[in-house]
Amino acid sequence: MRARELGLTLARAAQAKELSNNELARRLAWSDSRVSRLFSGKRNVNTADLAAILAICGVKPPKREELLDLGRHALERGWWQEHGDRLPPELLTLSDYEDAANTIVCYETVLVPGLLQTVEYMSALMRQVPAIPGGELAARIEARLKRQLILDRLYPAKFVFFLDEYTLGRVGAGREIMSEQVHHLLRIAVRPHVEIRIIPNEVGFHAGQMPFQLMTFTELQPIVFIENETSVLFLERPDTIGGYRRTVARLDNVALDERRSREWLSALAAELGTPREEHDEHDAPLEKEFPHELS
Repeated sequence: MRARELGLTLARAAQAKELSNNELARRLAWSDSRVSRLFSGKRNVNTADLAAILAICGVKPPKREELLDLGRHALERGWWQEHGDRLPPELLTLSDYEDAANTIVCYETVLVPGLLQTVEYMSALMRQVPAIPGGELAARIEARLKRQLILDRLYPAKFVFFLDEYTLGRVGAGREIMSEQVHHLLRIAVRPHVEIRIIPNEVGFHAGQMPFQLMTFTELQPIVFIENETSVLFLERPDTIGGYRRTVARLDNVALDERRSREWLSALAAELGTPREEHDEHDAPLEKEFPHELS
């Protein structure tokens, strides 16, 4: 992860300076293939060479020190990053990997996944997160909307979303916003490259304990992405990835299939669209419409 991130960042820096791989290689007295392998994360670089590249690309402190430190740890597996209350640059890293992935499996316990959120839902959610400054709200929403563009690309990845029933049964965003959110999921769920699978409460405890996103690639090794309000974690150890693959297999066994998941969503959409008495606001939305025989 660190080597690939370093390569991506250096490639962006060279592009910003309008330096081709050939020109950068000429200035470093390298071969073109050596520069290409560095940018793709397939080649490590020593501190002296990295400092030379940063100088040629005009990268200044504090970014320079950050990248030098990244280079020193480029061969370590896994990556924990804390970003506090600032807009995390890791969003750009995540978008790069989502764009390169050929399969993306996402599991969520309490929230609609970011790739599936409507603007109204994400706005209502972000306003309640103390770690997000009010002045960054618009930028965060814009960044999330840009991430969602991968669902519309010409040759999209295969997406599988496992959602615990609670993610949609709660109406914290308000019934009107949740109604539109569920209708949005129904529109997305009919796409041939997207599976939305509901895990009903009736299954009880299961393998999914914390939200995660597992991405696989054609040329790169798989990675798992985990996020909270102030930090992100990229995992890449083979044994760790194997554990998450087994978790996905177990989620597949307990989740409703695609057809029944769409039926579940349709029932919830109908329920949310029905006016309710004030004292019913927090009732379980599928108590009548979706009895236990579907579990």
